[in-house]
This record gives sequence, structure tokens and C-alpha cells, in this order.
Amino acid sequence: MSRPRCSCCKRPASHCLCALIPDLSSCTEVLVLQHPDEVDHALNTANLAVLGLRNANLWVGEVFDDLPAWLAEPGYRVRLLFPGDEAQPLTLASSEEESRPMRLVVPDGTWRKARKLLHLNPLLAALPRVTLRDVPPSRYRLRKAPMEGSLSTLEAIVAALNVLEAPNDYGELLKPFDALIEGQIAAMGEETFRRNHLR
Repeated sequence: MSRPRCSCCKRPASHCLCALIPDLSSCTEVLVLQHPDEVDHALNTANLAVLGLRNANLWVGEVFDDLPAWLAEPGYRVRLLFPGDEAQPLTLASSEEESRPMRLVVPDGTWRKARKLLHLNPLLAALPRVTLRDVPPSRYRLRKAPMEGSLSTLEAIVAALNVLEAPNDYGELLKPFDALIEGQIAAMGEETFRRNHLR
């Protein structure tokens, strides 16, 4: 029999993180496209990010039928937060054209699954890409980063918003994330964590 779960943060009710989740506004609209395999993952950081942002949505799937209409809505700059040869460093808007509100699309899943989302949604793959630069090391101490500069989905969203919405600081979104990581470490035991993750 499974443990009762919080319907909001999806954590076990005994480890609910809702009290730590902020209620933050932003001009930037964030759309997280989550691979279905991530939904029930114990470390679902995308859900925490969306819960803490008023102007954010989470769509779960592999093919997103509503994406063409959403992308066609006028008045926005739409960018895909994903690395690649054509990806431009994310910067604060500096011209009238760039002052239009941004819609930031963030794929959520392993690198392989995120690439699959792009492959299955050609309109998504065709979006102008942006990437982060000079990011702090990930606080995601439970996973070994596949490449330098890798961040969890929540950390990437925080870093992006800190650029796009400067001087506003979205670090408060990391409070439930830090508690989540600390809780997982406590559950496995400090000795097990040190043996398996501090190498």
C-alpha cells in the first residue's frame, strides 16, 4: 500500500514541501514540457518550480497538440531553454523588440528524453534556443551531472529568471528544492550518501 501523498507538491504527506513553496510573479511566462517518466520521480523539481511561479505552466506528454496554437499567439518572444550550437546566451532585454514579454519553454527529463521531446515536436526544435552562462554549480547533490554546467530543471529556471527579470531574485524557489535534497539524504543516511555520491 502506497503512502498518502500531498496532492499539490506530490511528496509523501509526511514530507510535504508546500509550506516552503513561494508565490512569485514574473513577466516571463515559463512553460515546462515534462516527459511522462518524470511525473512520479521522487526528485521532480519541475513541479516545484511551477508551483512557486504564478506565470508558469506544466504540460506532461511526448507530443503536445496544443503547442502550435500556443506558439502562434502574437505579442511574445518565444525561446527554448536548451543547449545547442545555435543557442545564444540568455541576456536581459536591451531593445524595443526584446522588450516584448518572453515565453520560455523548458523541456524536463533526462538529456535523452528531452532530446526526444524536441524530435517528436518539430515546432519545438525549430524555436530559437537560449542557454545559460556563468551558472553556479548545481545544488543537486544526488545526481552526477552529465556535463559541466548541468542544472536541475528548477535550478535552470531560477538562473534564467534571475537574468531575464533582473534585479529580481528568484532564489526563494530553491528553498523547497534544498529541503527535498536534504530529506533524501537523511532518508538514505549520511554514510550511504557519502559512499555513493561524494566521489
